[in-house]
Amino acid sequence: MNGRRRAVPGFERADVRDAAPLPFRPHHRGEPAPEPQEVGSGEFREVLGNFATGVTVITALDGPTPIGFTCQAFTSLSLDPPMVSFSVSRASSSRPRILAAGRFCVNVLAFDQHALCARFATRGVDRFLGIDWWRSPGGCPVLDGSLAWIDCTVEAEYPAGDHTIVVGNVHALAVQREAAPLVYHRGAFANCFPVAGNGALPRVC
Repeated sequence: MNGRRRAVPGFERADVRDAAPLPFRPHHRGEPAPEPQEVGSGEFREVLGNFATGVTVITALDGPTPIGFTCQAFTSLSLDPPMVSFSVSRASSSRPRILAAGRFCVNVLAFDQHALCARFATRGVDRFLGIDWWRSPGGCPVLDGSLAWIDCTVEAEYPAGDHTIVVGNVHALAVQREAAPLVYHRGAFANCFPVAGNGALPRVC
C-alpha cells in the first residue's frame, strides 16, 4: 500500500466553501416565541429537500407480473428483529398491489442508475421492459446491478396523511456490488464523497 486512498466510483470531492451561508436569525431569551405558521406544501418541499436521501426501488410480484416504484422515503427501523419501513403515496397504483402480495424487496440504487430511478418513477410505462432482474429468496424482483437488496414481508401499514407507512420484516439481504450510492438532494441527483477522519455514528437514537 502506498498510503493513498483508493478512489470509489461515483465519489467526487467538493469545496464546502462554495456553499452560500444562511442568514442568522437569533431568538433571544425573554422574547415571546413566534406564533406557529401554517406550512405550505411548497415551503415543505423546499426545506425538506435539504435532507439528502438515498434512492431505492421497491419491488414485488402481483401474481406473475413484476411491479415496482421509485422510493426515497425508506429507512432501517429495527436491529432486533431486523425491520425496515418505507412510505408510499396513497394514490400510488403500486401500493395496494404490493400490500396484497404481502412481501416486497428494497433495491438500493447505485450512483450510475439514474435511468433506472427515472423509469420506475414514470407512470404509464412498462417499468420492467428491458430490465434484467432475478427473484429473491422470497420471490420478489431483485434488479440486476443494484447496490444492495433487502427481502421483506409486510408486517404492518399505517395511514400517515396522504401517504401510507409500510413496515417490513427482513428475511434476507445482500450487497451486490461495491459502488457509491445514488443520492437525491434539493430536487436533483448529487455526488457523495467521503469526509476525512469520519467514523461510525454513535448509537444514541
